[in-house]
Amino acid sequence: MRSFIFHILFTGLLLSLLMSSCEPIQLYEQNTIYPQHEWSSKQVNHYQFNITDTNALYKIFFVIRHHNTYRYKNIWLQMDTQSPLDSVVKQTLNLQLADDQKGWLGVGMDDVYDQRIPINAVPTKLKKGVYQFSMQHTMREDPLSGILSTGLRVEKVHL
Repeated sequence: MRSFIFHILFTGLLLSLLMSSCEPIQLYEQNTIYPQHEWSSKQVNHYQFNITDTNALYKIFFVIRHHNTYRYKNIWLQMDTQSPLDSVVKQTLNLQLADDQKGWLGVGMDDVYDQRIPINAVPTKLKKGVYQFSMQHTMREDPLSGILSTGLRVEKVHL
């Protein structure tokens, strides 16, 4: 009988510890996959995020997965952002993917590299509502080869 009670108490304690340690992930991420590993400059990718917490600070990242056969150390993007009840803000971004000392700046496994590149330099507050993002590359090579997927990530900053 004692062993049964001990087993019930131990299981209950273990479950309560597991449940209390679970916290919802405070991020949004959407990606576009390129089955042929080519991104056409005519392909505009659209992403939407709903922001509910206006007191938090957010970081916004460009997410890319590429082969080591990608021929450039950077990528040029045209990004349009529309916040709730505002007009579209257009940005031209030149994002570094590699440098001469370190090589690829992302995390690699075999010949595939993943990178999360910050778009906003400092975390920022966002308005409540739906944000709409669109992006396309503006590189000279078209289609841009060696790209497996690209996307956008919005993370809530924990202070």
